[in-house]
Amino acid sequence: MIKKSYTKTGKVCRVTFKLPAEVNAKTAVLCGDFNGWDTNAPPMKSLKDGCFSTTVSLPTEKLYCFRYLLDGTRWENDWEADTYIPNQHGSDDSVVEV
Repeated sequence: MIKKSYTKTGKVCRVTFKLPAEVNAKTAVLCGDFNGWDTNAPPMKSLKDGCFSTTVSLPTEKLYCFRYLLDGTRWENDWEADTYIPNQHGSDDSVVEV
C-alpha cells in the first residue's frame, strides 16, 4: 500500500510505503531512486501485525522506481504501485508518481 500526503506548498510529498504481513519476511528494506538503491538503508519498521512500514519525503512532479528487499535476498514489488517499468535485471520495478 502506498499513501501520499502533500505539503501545503505542493513541493514535497510524504509517501508511506506499507508491506502486508503476507510477504512472510523478517526484515524489509525500501530501495529506490530516492536512496541510490541502498540495500543497507535503515530497515522498514516491523509492525505488531507482521506488516512493514516506512515514510519518505520526496520532491514532487517526479517518478521514482523502487522495490523492497526482503530478508536481504528476495526482491518484491509493491502491487499497488502507480505503474511498473522494466529494469536491467529482466524484471519490473514498482513506480510511485508524486
